[in-house]
Amino acid sequence: MPTTSRLPRSVRRALTGALAAVLATSLVACSGDEPSSKDDQPVATQTPAPEPPPAPAVGACYKLPFDAAVAPTSEVEPVACSTAHTSETVAVGTIDAYVDGHLLAVDSDRVQEQVASACPQALTEYVGGNLRRLRLSMIRPVWFTPTVEDSDAGADWYRCDAVVLAGSSRLAELKRTLKGALDRPRSRERFAMCGTAAPDAKNFERVLCSDKHAWRAIDVVVFDQGRYPGERRVRAAGRTQCEDAAADIAEDPLAFEWGYEWPTREQWDMGQMFGRCWAPDQS
Repeated sequence: MPTTSRLPRSVRRALTGALAAVLATSLVACSGDEPSSKDDQPVATQTPAPEPPPAPAVGACYKLPFDAAVAPTSEVEPVACSTAHTSETVAVGTIDAYVDGHLLAVDSDRVQEQVASACPQALTEYVGGNLRRLRLSMIRPVWFTPTVEDSDAGADWYRCDAVVLAGSSRLAELKRTLKGALDRPRSRERFAMCGTAAPDAKNFERVLCSDKHAWRAIDVVVFDQGRYPGERRVRAAGRTQCEDAAADIAEDPLAFEWGYEWPTREQWDMGQMFGRCWAPDQS
Protein backbone atom coordinates (compact mmCIF):
# COMPACT_ATOMS: atom_id res chain seq x y z
CA MET A 1 0.00 0.00 0.00
CA PRO A 2 1.20 3.55 -0.56
CA THR A 3 2.45 5.42 2.45
CA THR A 4 2.04 9.01 3.50
CA SER A 5 4.98 11.40 3.22
CA ARG A 6 3.14 14.66 3.84
CA LEU A 7 3.22 16.20 7.18
CA PRO A 8 -0.44 17.04 8.30
CA ARG A 9 -1.17 20.53 8.96
CA SER A 10 -4.22 22.27 10.65
CA VAL A 11 -4.77 25.89 11.56
CA ARG A 12 -7.16 26.71 14.34
CA ARG A 13 -7.34 30.30 15.41
CA ALA A 14 -9.78 33.20 15.12
CA LEU A 15 -8.68 36.56 13.75
CA THR A 16 -11.00 39.24 15.10
CA GLY A 17 -9.03 42.44 15.85
CA ALA A 18 -11.27 43.97 18.58
CA LEU A 19 -10.74 47.15 20.60
CA ALA A 20 -11.80 47.01 24.31
CA ALA A 21 -13.40 50.19 25.73
CA VAL A 22 -14.48 50.56 29.36
CA LEU A 23 -16.69 53.48 30.44
CA ALA A 24 -16.72 54.47 34.12
CA THR A 25 -19.57 56.77 35.15
CA SER A 26 -19.88 58.62 38.48
CA LEU A 27 -23.04 59.98 40.03
CA VAL A 28 -23.55 63.75 40.10
CA ALA A 29 -24.38 65.20 43.54
CA CYS A 30 -26.35 68.48 43.59
CA SER A 31 -26.66 70.97 46.47
CA GLY A 32 -29.50 73.46 46.07
CA ASP A 33 -29.22 75.49 42.85
CA GLU A 34 -25.41 75.48 42.78
CA PRO A 35 -23.91 74.31 39.45
CA SER A 36 -21.99 71.10 39.39
CA SER A 37 -18.22 71.34 39.54
CA LYS A 38 -15.93 69.81 36.91
CA ASP A 39 -15.03 67.09 39.38
CA ASP A 40 -18.66 66.02 39.46
CA GLN A 41 -18.92 65.43 35.71
CA PRO A 42 -19.01 61.83 34.35
CA VAL A 43 -15.54 60.63 33.41
CA ALA A 44 -14.90 58.18 30.56
CA THR A 45 -11.72 56.13 30.48
CA GLN A 46 -10.48 53.96 27.62
CA THR A 47 -8.21 50.96 27.97
CA PRO A 48 -5.62 51.02 25.19
CA ALA A 49 -5.50 47.97 22.97
CA PRO A 50 -2.40 45.79 23.45
CA GLU A 51 0.25 46.03 20.76
CA PRO A 52 0.55 42.92 18.56
CA PRO A 53 3.88 41.10 18.80
CA PRO A 54 6.29 41.67 15.91
CA ALA A 55 6.10 39.36 12.90
CA PRO A 56 8.69 36.56 12.67
CA ALA A 57 11.86 37.10 10.63
CA VAL A 58 12.83 35.21 7.47
CA GLY A 59 15.98 33.17 8.10
CA ALA A 60 15.29 32.70 11.82
CA CYS A 61 15.95 29.22 13.23
CA TYR A 62 14.11 27.30 15.94
CA LYS A 63 14.69 24.13 17.92
CA LEU A 64 11.24 22.60 17.58
CA PRO A 65 10.37 19.05 18.61
CA PHE A 66 8.26 17.09 16.13
CA ASP A 67 4.96 17.70 17.92
CA ALA A 68 5.58 21.46 18.02
CA ALA A 69 6.44 21.51 14.31
CA VAL A 70 3.01 20.19 13.37
CA ALA A 71 1.10 22.47 15.78
CA PRO A 72 -0.91 25.41 14.39
CA THR A 73 0.91 28.04 16.47
CA SER A 74 4.37 28.38 17.98
CA GLU A 75 5.74 30.54 20.77
CA VAL A 76 9.22 28.97 20.77
CA GLU A 77 11.96 31.60 20.72
CA PRO A 78 14.49 31.57 17.87
CA VAL A 79 18.04 30.29 18.30
CA ALA A 80 21.27 31.00 16.42
CA CYS A 81 21.27 29.11 13.12
CA SER A 82 24.88 28.06 13.78
CA THR A 83 23.66 25.99 16.74
CA ALA A 84 21.53 22.84 16.64
CA HIS A 85 18.02 23.59 15.35
CA THR A 86 15.22 21.79 13.53
CA SER A 87 13.36 24.47 11.57
CA GLU A 88 14.18 27.57 9.56
CA THR A 89 11.77 30.31 8.51
CA VAL A 90 11.70 30.55 4.72
CA ALA A 91 8.94 33.15 4.30
CA VAL A 92 6.64 35.45 6.25
CA GLY A 93 3.45 36.76 4.67
CA THR A 94 0.28 38.66 5.48
CA ILE A 95 -3.03 36.83 5.86
CA ASP A 96 -5.72 38.05 3.47
CA ALA A 97 -8.70 37.67 5.81
CA TYR A 98 -11.13 40.16 4.24
CA VAL A 99 -13.77 39.01 1.74
CA ASP A 100 -16.53 41.39 0.63
CA GLY A 101 -15.82 43.62 3.61
CA HIS A 102 -16.09 40.76 6.13
CA LEU A 103 -13.27 39.62 8.38
CA LEU A 104 -12.65 35.88 8.20
CA ALA A 105 -11.39 33.73 11.05
CA VAL A 106 -7.84 32.40 10.79
CA ASP A 107 -9.13 28.84 10.64
CA SER A 108 -11.58 29.58 7.80
CA ASP A 109 -11.17 27.56 4.61
CA ARG A 110 -10.03 30.59 2.61
CA VAL A 111 -7.27 31.58 5.02
CA GLN A 112 -6.23 27.97 5.49
CA GLU A 113 -5.95 27.43 1.75
CA GLN A 114 -3.99 30.66 1.30
CA VAL A 115 -1.28 29.63 3.76
CA ALA A 116 -1.24 26.00 2.61
CA SER A 117 -0.68 27.17 -0.96
CA ALA A 118 1.88 29.89 -0.22
CA CYS A 119 4.24 27.96 2.04
CA PRO A 120 5.14 25.00 -0.24
CA GLN A 121 5.86 27.45 -3.07
CA ALA A 122 8.01 29.59 -0.77
CA LEU A 123 9.91 26.49 0.35
CA THR A 124 10.90 25.59 -3.22
CA GLU A 125 12.16 29.11 -3.87
CA TYR A 126 14.17 29.10 -0.63
CA VAL A 127 15.89 25.70 -0.77
CA GLY A 128 16.59 25.88 -4.51
CA GLY A 129 16.62 23.05 -6.99
CA ASN A 130 13.23 22.30 -8.49
CA LEU A 131 9.96 20.68 -7.48
CA ARG A 132 11.14 17.21 -8.52
CA ARG A 133 14.23 17.42 -6.34
CA LEU A 134 12.16 18.67 -3.42
CA ARG A 135 9.74 15.74 -3.74
CA LEU A 136 12.68 13.32 -3.74
CA SER A 137 14.05 14.90 -0.56
CA MET A 138 13.08 14.80 3.11
CA ILE A 139 12.69 18.59 3.30
CA ARG A 140 9.11 19.59 4.12
CA PRO A 141 7.16 22.80 4.76
CA VAL A 142 5.32 23.57 7.99
CA TRP A 143 3.49 26.78 8.84
CA PHE A 144 2.20 28.78 11.77
CA THR A 145 -0.24 31.62 12.36
CA PRO A 146 -0.76 33.83 15.45
CA THR A 147 -2.37 32.65 18.66
CA VAL A 148 -5.91 33.77 19.47
CA GLU A 149 -4.57 36.45 21.82
CA ASP A 150 -2.10 37.77 19.24
CA SER A 151 -4.80 37.74 16.57
CA ASP A 152 -7.06 39.79 18.84
CA ALA A 153 -4.20 42.27 19.22
CA GLY A 154 -3.96 42.68 15.45
CA ALA A 155 -1.31 40.15 14.36
CA ASP A 156 -2.08 39.11 10.77
CA TRP A 157 1.07 37.28 9.62
CA TYR A 158 1.76 33.70 8.69
CA ARG A 159 5.14 31.99 8.98
CA CYS A 160 6.51 29.29 6.67
CA ASP A 161 9.28 27.05 7.99
CA ALA A 162 11.42 24.32 6.44
CA VAL A 163 12.05 21.12 8.39
CA VAL A 164 13.89 17.91 7.51
CA LEU A 165 12.29 14.60 8.38
CA ALA A 166 14.62 12.00 9.87
CA GLY A 167 11.91 9.33 10.11
CA SER A 168 8.16 9.01 10.48
CA SER A 169 8.04 11.15 13.63
CA ARG A 170 11.50 12.68 14.01
CA LEU A 171 13.10 15.87 12.77
CA ALA A 172 16.74 16.08 11.76
CA GLU A 173 19.01 18.46 13.65
CA LEU A 174 20.57 21.13 11.45
CA LYS A 175 23.58 23.35 12.00
CA ARG A 176 23.60 25.39 8.82
CA THR A 177 21.05 27.17 6.67
CA LEU A 178 18.78 25.33 4.24
CA LYS A 179 18.84 28.28 1.85
CA GLY A 180 19.94 26.89 -1.54
CA ALA A 181 20.42 23.41 -0.07
CA LEU A 182 19.05 21.59 -3.12
CA ASP A 183 21.40 23.55 -5.39
CA ARG A 184 24.40 21.96 -3.64
CA PRO A 185 25.25 18.35 -4.63
CA ARG A 186 26.36 17.33 -1.12
CA SER A 187 23.24 18.76 0.49
CA ARG A 188 21.01 17.13 -2.11
CA GLU A 189 22.50 13.76 -1.22
CA ARG A 190 22.35 14.41 2.51
CA PHE A 191 18.66 15.31 2.42
CA ALA A 192 17.62 12.76 -0.25
CA MET A 193 14.76 10.36 0.51
CA CYS A 194 15.56 6.71 1.10
CA GLY A 195 13.74 3.77 2.69
CA THR A 196 14.58 1.02 5.14
CA ALA A 197 12.98 -1.47 2.74
CA ALA A 198 10.83 -1.60 -0.40
CA PRO A 199 7.89 0.85 -0.19
CA ASP A 200 5.35 -1.98 0.07
CA ALA A 201 7.21 -3.82 2.86
CA LYS A 202 5.80 -3.89 6.39
CA ASN A 203 9.04 -2.55 7.87
CA PHE A 204 9.30 0.30 5.37
CA GLU A 205 10.14 3.69 6.84
CA ARG A 206 11.23 6.84 5.06
CA VAL A 207 14.70 7.93 6.19
CA LEU A 208 17.47 10.24 5.07
CA CYS A 209 19.86 8.69 2.58
CA SER A 210 22.66 9.71 4.94
CA ASP A 211 21.23 7.18 7.42
CA LYS A 212 21.16 3.39 7.08
CA HIS A 213 18.84 2.40 4.22
CA ALA A 214 18.18 -0.16 1.50
CA TRP A 215 16.02 1.57 -1.15
CA ARG A 216 16.04 5.04 -2.69
CA ALA A 217 13.34 7.27 -4.22
CA ILE A 218 14.51 7.81 -7.81
CA ASP A 219 11.74 9.54 -9.78
CA VAL A 220 8.38 11.32 -9.49
CA VAL A 221 5.17 10.43 -11.34
CA VAL A 222 3.14 13.63 -11.75
CA PHE A 223 -0.63 13.71 -12.32
CA ASP A 224 -2.86 16.49 -13.61
CA GLN A 225 -4.80 18.39 -10.99
CA GLY A 226 -8.46 17.56 -10.61
CA ARG A 227 -10.52 14.80 -9.07
CA TYR A 228 -8.81 11.64 -7.83
CA PRO A 229 -8.63 9.26 -10.84
CA GLY A 230 -9.06 6.18 -8.68
CA GLU A 231 -6.50 3.75 -7.32
CA ARG A 232 -6.50 1.52 -10.41
CA ARG A 233 -5.57 4.40 -12.72
CA VAL A 234 -2.93 6.01 -10.51
CA ARG A 235 -1.42 2.60 -9.87
CA ALA A 236 -1.20 1.75 -13.57
CA ALA A 237 0.05 5.21 -14.55
CA GLY A 238 3.44 4.83 -12.92
CA ARG A 239 4.33 1.30 -13.94
CA THR A 240 6.22 2.06 -17.15
CA GLN A 241 7.88 5.22 -15.85
CA CYS A 242 9.13 3.56 -12.66
CA GLU A 243 10.31 0.44 -14.45
CA ASP A 244 12.25 2.54 -16.96
CA ALA A 245 13.75 4.71 -14.21
CA ALA A 246 14.96 1.65 -12.30
CA ALA A 247 16.38 0.06 -15.47
CA ASP A 248 18.40 3.20 -16.18
CA ILE A 249 20.34 2.89 -12.92
CA ALA A 250 20.45 -0.92 -12.62
CA GLU A 251 23.75 -2.78 -12.95
CA ASP A 252 21.92 -5.37 -15.04
CA PRO A 253 19.08 -3.79 -17.09
CA LEU A 254 17.63 -7.28 -17.68
CA ALA A 255 17.34 -8.23 -14.01
CA PHE A 256 16.43 -5.55 -11.49
CA GLU A 257 13.87 -4.55 -8.87
CA TRP A 258 11.70 -1.47 -8.76
CA GLY A 259 8.84 -0.10 -6.71
CA TYR A 260 6.07 2.43 -7.15
CA GLU A 261 4.33 4.43 -4.43
CA TRP A 262 1.12 5.93 -5.79
CA PRO A 263 -1.01 8.58 -4.05
CA THR A 264 -4.03 7.47 -2.05
CA ARG A 265 -7.29 9.40 -2.18
CA GLU A 266 -6.51 10.90 1.23
CA GLN A 267 -3.09 12.07 0.08
CA TRP A 268 -4.60 13.45 -3.13
CA ASP A 269 -7.14 15.48 -1.16
CA MET A 270 -4.25 16.88 0.92
CA GLY A 271 -2.49 18.07 -2.24
CA GLN A 272 -0.13 15.19 -3.06
CA MET A 273 -0.97 14.63 -6.72
CA PHE A 274 2.15 12.63 -7.53
CA GLY A 275 3.72 9.26 -6.87
CA ARG A 276 7.31 8.11 -6.39
CA CYS A 277 9.44 5.49 -8.08
CA TRP A 278 11.80 3.41 -5.93
CA ALA A 279 14.75 1.10 -6.50
CA PRO A 280 17.31 -0.73 -4.35
CA ASP A 281 20.20 1.61 -3.58
CA GLN A 282 23.40 0.25 -5.11
CA SER A 283 25.68 3.05 -3.92
